[in-house]
Amino acid sequence: MEDLRKAADGGKLRGIRGFGPKIVQKILAEAKGLNGETRTKLIVAKEIANSLVDWLKGTRRIRQIEIAGSFRRGKETVGDLDILATCEDSGEVMNCFVNYEEVKEVISHGSTRSSVKLRSGINVDLRVVPDESFGAALHYFTGSKPHNIAVRTLGVKRGLKVNEYGVFKGEKQIGGRTEQEIYAQVGLPYIEPELREDRGEIDAAREGRLPRLVRLEDIRGNLHCHTTDSDGRYSIEEMAEAARERGYEYLAITEHSQRIAMVRGLDTKRLRQQMRRIDKLNEKLKGIRLLKSCEVDILEDGSLDLPHDVLKELDVVVCSIHSKLNLPAEKQTGRIIRAMDNPHFNILAHPTGRLIGRRAPSEFDIERVLKAARERGCMIEINAQPDRLDLPDIHCKTGKEIGVKFAISTDAHRISDLDLMRFGVSQARRGWLEPQDVVNTRSWPELQELLKRRP
Repeated sequence: MEDLRKAADGGKLRGIRGFGPKIVQKILAEAKGLNGETRTKLIVAKEIANSLVDWLKGTRRIRQIEIAGSFRRGKETVGDLDILATCEDSGEVMNCFVNYEEVKEVISHGSTRSSVKLRSGINVDLRVVPDESFGAALHYFTGSKPHNIAVRTLGVKRGLKVNEYGVFKGEKQIGGRTEQEIYAQVGLPYIEPELREDRGEIDAAREGRLPRLVRLEDIRGNLHCHTTDSDGRYSIEEMAEAARERGYEYLAITEHSQRIAMVRGLDTKRLRQQMRRIDKLNEKLKGIRLLKSCEVDILEDGSLDLPHDVLKELDVVVCSIHSKLNLPAEKQTGRIIRAMDNPHFNILAHPTGRLIGRRAPSEFDIERVLKAARERGCMIEINAQPDRLDLPDIHCKTGKEIGVKFAISTDAHRISDLDLMRFGVSQARRGWLEPQDVVNTRSWPELQELLKRRP
């Protein structure tokens, strides 16, 4: 990869057939990204971290333990893992840590701090701190750095010193056992970890404008899932039962439309056959309602892949782009907005088309698209698939400010995918979203009203 980057940067690809300026520019951009800091997707980091924490808890010497850093802030990728603990015997806990079966290399081994490299490639630091400093350390190592600097600055204005050991007035510690104490000493309410990115949360806290962030338990239904009728692994009945077990009130069945032939996308005939089956299932299902839907492809000219007469029969129309992801920004923007002009369009699925670490997002004017969605009564999906987490958090916050409504959906292709909802909720929280910003926190009758496009 480094050789390719140097060749592109040094002009050695010029003149080679098929390597025009745009291709060379893309190679440089991708190579730069791939040569950056190695980061682990959040879902993988969770599996690694939770297993390690369970191992450490097995010593029965730990009183408190938390994973800090970007992991705790819910970022889509994680660099290293920072674990904080209070315990009765730090020596025993540290020995347990460095002898964990997944440790590849012990970088350092001390009585209050040790560092290891796991077989997965991720580095982990474990720090044991006093109980009276646990909240301060958790705040400090959770970050982000700009957020911490802002909090320390507020402390300085009050004649206080805020660091990883606590809050101090002169030599006297006056806070630090909990994070709430840290914030209270600088005149702020508690700020949720997902908001700590220095994106206005300090002013919002000071002015009493912090959002009441959406929670997993607020979600009442899932508006994007696939079954064996296209590229899913389970039948409609099996997905319905699994959704009901998870407490959902409704589940939208959203097979691909006909253009995605490789996964047996549905044409009008097969979609209507499925709709009739769903109607019959709803007559006998108890505790959950299946919604007639489809993931309809947005074609290059902005038209939808299925005709009006079938779209109008659906409960919800989820629309997405799967081809021509590299159109110029102006054309891609126009394509999406023209699709939204269709009166049956409800939700724009995985809007940027990105695959984290594998495919860059499509280029388009996100603010124009968000404004167009608000004006037309369309919703934007936050796709909970860990490879996507699409819409990115910063655009979620912009959308909230514009007045857009969002749907957090799992794009489930198997039963276990329904459990990915927590990653979509985490992404929404990082975007400052509250329950009222998310349409699938509503009951079906309430959602049905929201789905009605106003003329």
